[in-house]
Amino acid sequence: MPRILNSCQPSPTRCPLLLGGLDACRWLALGRRTARTPILERAGPPRPCTVPAPPLLKICGLRDPLQAAAVAELGVDAIGVIAVASSPRFLAAADRPGLFAAVRAVAPACLGVLVVANPSPEQLAELDPAMGHQVLQLHGEESPHTCRQLRGQLGCQVWKALRLRSPEDLQRAATYAGAVDALLLDAWVSGQLGGTGHAVPLDWLQGWQAPLPWWLAGGVRPERVTELLRQVQPTGLDASSGVERSPGDKDLQRVRQLLRCLPGRDPLELGSQG
Repeated sequence: MPRILNSCQPSPTRCPLLLGGLDACRWLALGRRTARTPILERAGPPRPCTVPAPPLLKICGLRDPLQAAAVAELGVDAIGVIAVASSPRFLAAADRPGLFAAVRAVAPACLGVLVVANPSPEQLAELDPAMGHQVLQLHGEESPHTCRQLRGQLGCQVWKALRLRSPEDLQRAATYAGAVDALLLDAWVSGQLGGTGHAVPLDWLQGWQAPLPWWLAGGVRPERVTELLRQVQPTGLDASSGVERSPGDKDLQRVRQLLRCLPGRDPLELGSQG
């Protein structure tokens, strides 16, 4: 395991993924954090990364604090909470701080992600990072201007989800460069904003030059992830329905299976929860 250098250890609220491409690449190549300790080592000047880094993993749609903490202890990199009232995975604003606190208590480096869609000015207080999250994920029709504005007002990371109807929709990605910290690609499904299990056709993504770090959502499940990673190399994977028993109720065994399918993950680090 690499040495942990205190002077270079990232804050629990700042994932090296979003500190810059080389930092992310070196963090992933040199060793992943355990459930409690982020690992980052700088040995001399940074060098270009010549091998694909293993993808990060976000589990989205958690509703129960104890279950969220158990998922975080398995070694995932981010936990998502849904703040869209129409979602079956919706968690009320009053319950979100407790869930994020439960995650932080067992896995300080695990990012808390709050997922919203087209937030109104009246919702601004709910979006404040003081509620416990470090990332705001925008899953509606937010423009680059709106993303940039929220990023400045809230002072936290902002990720923008793009729901793809066709390969041409990928052209929108470049317009968010400089406005957000990362993108999330998901399949477009009429009347639903995510968590559908529908997958973006992988041939749409082959050869695509991403302007930002990017997450792939939709159809991320243990049975599919190995083939998925043969075809595309996202910065991170976002799983929800693929590791559930029912909406919002995660199956820890399936989360564990998904982690074991990811290169660079040591099953010995994954705990023994059922």
